[in-house]
Amino acid sequence: MARAGFYAVESGKISFRRDGNWYSDDERIDNPRIALLFSRSIRQNPDGSYYLQVAEERASITVEDTPYVVKAIEGDAPGGFTIVLNDDEREPLDPATLEIGADNVLYARVKGGTSRARFMRNAYYHLSPSFEAEEHGGFSIVTRGRRYPLPRAGAPGGED
Repeated sequence: MARAGFYAVESGKISFRRDGNWYSDDERIDNPRIALLFSRSIRQNPDGSYYLQVAEERASITVEDTPYVVKAIEGDAPGGFTIVLNDDEREPLDPATLEIGADNVLYARVKGGTSRARFMRNAYYHLSPSFEAEEHGGFSIVTRGRRYPLPRAGAPGGED
């Protein structure tokens, strides 16, 4: 693939992977502006599959786990947290939507509860000082003076 810095939507097999990066034909897209454009252009078909809609161009994509990742956290436990997604949108973290998936990966509901987002390591570590062990096992997060249990997801990551 040419390395001119622009990846046309129809140029190849495009995927968004668990690591929070975009790929074209298994080559990571390193241009942050293209990655942001793609993250802002994700749409979902009624059958649950995903595609990119960039202007008039439309291309099917593969989403390996979730269409969004939490790349950063702002705020603190007493005042509450704001999450920063891969599309650079910021939204308040709803701690009631947190759940632990396969391999102890943390997820939350985003976009008004319509999508799941996978926490990247840096964001997870920002939250971890607010985790507390439960007497019966498991963990909870304490924020804004309330305790929220961190349940295990009913199914492995990937559904959305």
